[in-house]
Order: sequence, then C-alpha cells, then structure tokens
Amino acid sequence: MGNCCSDDRGGRAAIGGTPTDIGLGNGNDAPNDAVHLYLRSRGYHGLFSQIQLSFSATGLRDRDVLSKSDPMLVVYTRGRDGVLKEVGRTEVVLNSLNPKWINTVNVTFQFEIVQTMLFRLYDVDTQFHQIDVKMLKLEEQQFLGEASCALSEIITKSNRSLTLDLTHGEEYTGLSCPQNCGRLALHAEECISSKTAAEMILRCSELEHKNLFSRTDPFLVISRYVDGGLSIPVCKTEVIRSDLKPTWKPVFLNIQQVGSKDSPLVIECFNFNSSGKHDLIGKLKKSLLDLEKLHSSGTGENLALPTAAGDKILKSQLFVDTFSESTQHTFLDYLAAGFEVNFMVAVDFTASNGNPRLPDSLHYIDPSGRPNAYQRAILEVGEVLQFYDSDRRFPAWGFGARPIDGPVCHCFNLNGSSSSTSCEVEGIQGIMMAYTSALLNVSLAGPTLFGPVISNAAQIAGQSLANGHHRYFVLLIITFMETP
Repeated sequence: MGNCCSDDRGGRAAIGGTPTDIGLGNGNDAPNDAVHLYLRSRGYHGLFSQIQLSFSATGLRDRDVLSKSDPMLVVYTRGRDGVLKEVGRTEVVLNSLNPKWINTVNVTFQFEIVQTMLFRLYDVDTQFHQIDVKMLKLEEQQFLGEASCALSEIITKSNRSLTLDLTHGEEYTGLSCPQNCGRLALHAEECISSKTAAEMILRCSELEHKNLFSRTDPFLVISRYVDGGLSIPVCKTEVIRSDLKPTWKPVFLNIQQVGSKDSPLVIECFNFNSSGKHDLIGKLKKSLLDLEKLHSSGTGENLALPTAAGDKILKSQLFVDTFSESTQHTFLDYLAAGFEVNFMVAVDFTASNGNPRLPDSLHYIDPSGRPNAYQRAILEVGEVLQFYDSDRRFPAWGFGARPIDGPVCHCFNLNGSSSSTSCEVEGIQGIMMAYTSALLNVSLAGPTLFGPVISNAAQIAGQSLANGHHRYFVLLIITFMETP
C-alpha cells in the first residue's frame, strides 16, 4: 500500500487524528463562524456552505528513476480576473502512482457564482520530504499534471464524486510529455459542524510476523465509507518499531469526520515498509459505537486477512484501552454564554521615542492625518476587539512621562483624570483623542517600566472576577524598543 505517507522518517508520523486536525487546536481550514453569524443575522440562509474535498488519483506519471513518484496535490481557486489563489495542499504520498490522500481541503460553496477550481499535482523530491508541505517551493518540484472544474460540477453529482483527466496544462504546452497524465478523483461533502470528539487509545496483541528476516513496524489506518462503497482514510497512527504488541498514541476523531457513531469504519493494520509497499497484517470493520462497546467490555476483536477463499480470522486482536467523548466549545459558544473581551491599552511616552514635534519621532502627529506608529497599533488591535466589549469603555494609560510641574509617572490616565478609578475613555476614537491630548500635556521622560501598568490592569481584572463577571482582559502595551 503506497499511499500512507511512506518515507522512512516523515512517513512514520501520525496524520489526521490529532486535536488540531479535528479542530481542537489551531487550523487554517476551519469554517469562519463569525462570517456565518454575520450572514445569518442579515437573512442569508443556505447561500454559503462549507465543503470538504477529499482526493485520490490513479495512473500518475512516474518521474523518479529508482522509485515511484511522491505526489502532492495543490488546490487553487481561479478568480474572475484569472488570478489563482491557493487554498490548500495535501500531504506527500511517497512511492505511489495511485495515491489516496488523507488531508482534505475546505472551500466555501457560493450558489450565485461559478467557482473554478484548479488542481495541480507535483512529484516532491526526496530532499524535501522532511519540510512542511506549506513551505515547499513548487518551482523546485516536478510537475505531474493538472485538472480543472467548477465546484458546482462536483456537488451536483448524485454521489458528489467526480473523476477528471489530468493533462500537462497550458504552462507545459509544447513540452515532450504525454497529454494524458492519469486521473484525479474528487469527493465533496458538506461540513456540518460537530462539537463532539472521540478520543481513543488503540492496542493490538499477537501481531503476526510478515517477514521472517525483518522486524514488524506496525501502524493503523482508519477509513470511513462513502456512497458507492468507496473508503476514504481519515487518520493514520504513528509507526511503532519492532513491536508485536503495540499501543499507539491517542487518536482523536470528530464525529463529523466519520458521519455518525453508527457509521462503519475500516481499521487496517500495516507493517511499515520504506519502499511504500506496506504489508497488510489484518483489518476489521467497526463503528465508533462498536469500539466504545469493546472498551466497555474490556475484550478484543480479532483481525481478519482477506484471501481468495474469504477472510482468514487471525489470532491478532485489536483492543480499545480508552474511549471518551468530549464537547469542544467554540469562541462563539463563550460569547453566547455572556463572556466579553475587554480591551486595555498603555502607551510608551519615554524620551526614546524622539521629540513629538519633529517628523522623525514615533509620536509625531502628521498634519495630513496619516497615523503614526502608535495610532496605527491602537486602530489595528482596537477595531478588532471593540465589538466584544458591550459598553466599549476602555482603560487607557501612558507611562514614562512627566506631567506638567510633576514627577515622572509610570502609569497615568490618558484622559487627564487624576483619579485611579477614572481611566476609561469612550470607544477607539476616545483612545485616539486622549492620546493626542496627552502629547500636549506631558513631557517625554523615562525610564521604561511596565510594572505599574500591569498592576493596574491586573487589579481591574481581579475585581471583575470577584464580582462574578465573565470577562477576558487584553492589555496592549505599545512601546519603543531600541535595537543594539
């Protein structure tokens, strides 16, 4: 089986079954909940849908001399002006002319426009196998072929699957390469947000030796079924070296990934081979509900090996050592529960910023209205956070300056008030006005000390917590740091 990321180092890592992969960590392909909420609040229903695309290919060109190609797929959207925008990349599958990729790509389907998709395949050179696919320079890889279609062509199919012929593309016209470069199969599914995730620790016992003269390095591939009996892999465990009783690291599966707890899954155990031709040790078909029952009973399930005469039941067994479900709340869930994000800002008024009356100062107020560096920072951060604060009153301080006829102060109110409880201003424009006014009423001094500002911010946050409020506080300290 040469389609499970089979290089001898990078191919041993787990794919698709980690917290980040199921949306519990940082990810760039997650649906934008804020955009969806904005559209729904204005009456737009059903015009935008998140679509998850999965991919496989057959009959690819072999560009390697001593082994098969190591293909990676890059997905683009083509704008009305013809400009391409990359939206995602799959992992690299080594030594395979018939890859089945695990990583998927999410796109937003819009009913009212034609969305042209472009798919380009590259053979990734061995020297780049340890580099994150997002960092690969495509011009350094060998082109395998491309295909194009409208997104609506895929989702209007009865089974939401479409197979395209790969060609050498317009950029390679005239080169001595075949017109037919293989075939690319696409499958689309609508993403229905699920907040429930299952965490499992899987273990096998009494695995059989596949080769008398070499060790057994087992790993698991979990796949789900779609219409037509097609199986699509959703995750692969790490490879464990020389172990006939392996226990793998926890696997995380979002219910959305597998359809439902009752949806059938195929769990295959392979012996890793650096050539990409992994040996099937055995497999079984179980749903998440079945796996949960295995865990509850404490029993194992025998693996089976397909043969011409039928499935051969093996002594090898799969055990589910742990099984748990958890609900992963989103940012919008916290907002709906009444949480707020309160914005606080502190500005550096030390003399290292330069004379505010001179154009080379970071505090210089340009008569043309062009914001200086401090004003830009206030706007860029404040305009994002202001919407999560119900009263839009923001504590605003300065530090490192000498008020008129006074000593140097390391935490003073930008609004000019001398009361420690009157540090708030109205809105982002209030911060901007208070900042401009403070420049006219203080003298830049020093040194640069953050402590008093942080203490005041912590006191406000602590008082809010004591009063039972559900708030997060963000303190933005804008300062000038001299480079040596």
